[in-house]
Amino acid sequence: MTSSGTNHGERPDAGLPGPAPWAASWELLLPAAAAAPRSRGRALQAALREAVRSGRLPSGTRLPSSRALAGDLGVSRGLVTEAYEQLTAEGYLRSGRGAGTWVGGAARPVAPSPRDHAPRPAGLRADFVPGTPDLSLFPRAAWTAAHRSVLDALPHTALGYPDPRGLPALRAALAALLGRRRGVVADPDRVIVVSGVAQALTLLAGVLYARGTREVGVEDPGSPEHGALFAAAGLGAVPLPLDGEGLAVEPLRRAELRAVVTTPAHQFPTGIACSARRRAELLDWARRVDGLLIEDDYDGDFRYDRAPVGALQGLDPERVAYTGSVSKSLAPGLRLGWLLVPSSLVEEVVERKRTMDLGNPVLDQAVLARLVERGDYDRQLRRCQRAYRERRDALVEALAQHFPGTTVSGVAAGLHAVAALPDRYGPPERLLRRAAEAGVAIRSAAHYGAAEPGGVRLVLGYAHLSPARIHEGIERLARAVHAEDGRAADT
Repeated sequence: MTSSGTNHGERPDAGLPGPAPWAASWELLLPAAAAAPRSRGRALQAALREAVRSGRLPSGTRLPSSRALAGDLGVSRGLVTEAYEQLTAEGYLRSGRGAGTWVGGAARPVAPSPRDHAPRPAGLRADFVPGTPDLSLFPRAAWTAAHRSVLDALPHTALGYPDPRGLPALRAALAALLGRRRGVVADPDRVIVVSGVAQALTLLAGVLYARGTREVGVEDPGSPEHGALFAAAGLGAVPLPLDGEGLAVEPLRRAELRAVVTTPAHQFPTGIACSARRRAELLDWARRVDGLLIEDDYDGDFRYDRAPVGALQGLDPERVAYTGSVSKSLAPGLRLGWLLVPSSLVEEVVERKRTMDLGNPVLDQAVLARLVERGDYDRQLRRCQRAYRERRDALVEALAQHFPGTTVSGVAAGLHAVAALPDRYGPPERLLRRAAEAGVAIRSAAHYGAAEPGGVRLVLGYAHLSPARIHEGIERLARAVHAEDGRAADT
């Protein structure tokens, strides 16, 4: 394009040495010049503003005259003059009589620098915070093979907006898997694929709120996420105590609730497994009040002293909503889980899922379905089971060696254990302080709301640590505690 409007030999980059920033950036304005006449002025202003913000036009750059730029862009001079005046008023440009128009110094370009805000602690020598599986066990080869197979076989139509319930193949595979491994009564049409247990609880909370429910019972102590998720949906969380058999029934009856979330296979954090009698009592409560039990089966596949106890849902599918995920068996970053609901709630939950996110990604669902169908997922569960059992044994052994007199309570299951240290290692605040100073991350039972009548009770995660790292971490913690004991004795 020629510069028909330039006078006195003036160039767009006049006054600037070499290939000026303006010469390299003015083409950013060409799309604005081609905009519809009514919006051309606003588009030109926006393009100039963005060129300054992004640093493509740095501070001190001299801009061409309005006549020259108008000629180059093929627009009216008045349009350019108006853009210059507007951006000068905003502080992006500066001008003076006879001095031309320049990029001002008020705007500071901000280079995009995305940061990873995922909760990954840094600088730790040992991390016993519960909740994380061993991510190195993720079956990369099997996942990759399934992904290729799925892409070859998946029809184009399957890549459209999915059924919000989930891919039919995955719902059928999950129904068979959960029926076989967890004793769940699973009709594929009542299986809803979700983005983990958190979304399952959010969906149920929304449906309950729409039906008039305003409070839901939660275990105390229990997962801190349960109360937070219900609160976000407008529901109050009513803490309910536990006893040696699980969620205590009498306080539940007195609370006059009609919905409660529970972890009967392996309660978090206490490690209690709900007794057969307590299961029957909870179901009797739900039938009497026309209520709903929400079963969070977050690590029900992992039991090390016997075969896992079947899910509560299998005893009464119309009174129990059952949820689980692959967060402990594959990886939490996949954000894949399942929710089985009573028939009376299916349509409401599905509609809420549809309006929330239109359904989970099809490819990930298809890959998981293929893993389940081929038996790869069962092999992964067995692999994790062997590794986590070995690590739990290593933790118990290390505690016995370095903290004599420690007792480990709860059933041998899941990804965490509760360790009660003798009184001499207390008070808890001192132990936690010494652990932090030694670079060892631990959580006391009190962190999750559990009472500590004496000594120190720790909730220790072990699944993500090798047996060697477990021994090293417990030994480091013991050295830190014993070193302070020695200094105290010297004084």
